[in-house]
Amino acid sequence: MRGFLAVYLRELLIIWHRLPRMLLSFSVSPTLYLIAFGFGLGKHLTVGGRPYLEFLVPGVVAASSMMQGFGINVEINVARFYLRIFEEFQAAPIANWAYVLGEILGGVTRAFLSTFVILAITMLAGIHLHFGPWFFLGVFLNAFVFASLGVTSAMVIRSHADQALVTNFIITPMVFLGGTFFPVEGLPEWARLPLKLLPVTHASHLIRSAAYGDPVPYFSAGVLFFLSLLGFLLAYHSVDRARD
Repeated sequence: MRGFLAVYLRELLIIWHRLPRMLLSFSVSPTLYLIAFGFGLGKHLTVGGRPYLEFLVPGVVAASSMMQGFGINVEINVARFYLRIFEEFQAAPIANWAYVLGEILGGVTRAFLSTFVILAITMLAGIHLHFGPWFFLGVFLNAFVFASLGVTSAMVIRSHADQALVTNFIITPMVFLGGTFFPVEGLPEWARLPLKLLPVTHASHLIRSAAYGDPVPYFSAGVLFFLSLLGFLLAYHSVDRARD
């Protein structure tokens, strides 16, 4: 447990020292999405009988928590190849599960910070949604899945150029296609099925249902819970095999 606290506290210290810059950075993309798609294109649109802005905000939360959770891979890469901190963790009496959990929760913390920034912007814009326990559980599970994938990615991929390729070809398409900016149900059937397999599609569905105050989609919550366990095991296995 002390090993986990050491890893997680290091991540918290990094966040604390960069907090003003991080909060500013977290606010840029959501603000642009809300202005461009919400107030610009979607001002007079409705989705499922609701204003498009109410549809958009949970999608932006899902997309942002995914990006910030996965973004932990950059921090690990820098710590591993430039600062050689991963070598010190390997030499220290810290179990691999403690290292993995500390890094994943570091990514989850960043995801929650970005979510709070979006909620602040949402309240300033006068958009009223429900932000109950299932909303935040959806954010947590989504961030946990992608932070786990971020840790795995940082262990398996050893160059920044290849990390950027993963972000460009896998993460960025999911931002736009995972039920974040438009309902997946409106697409042709051949496109709907693969998109419904994406984790962020289930995260969008769970977070949006909670924000609307609709019944909880337990299937999507179960899928995210299962993927969180699978992601943790993948991250643990990748750290176990990594040797610097």
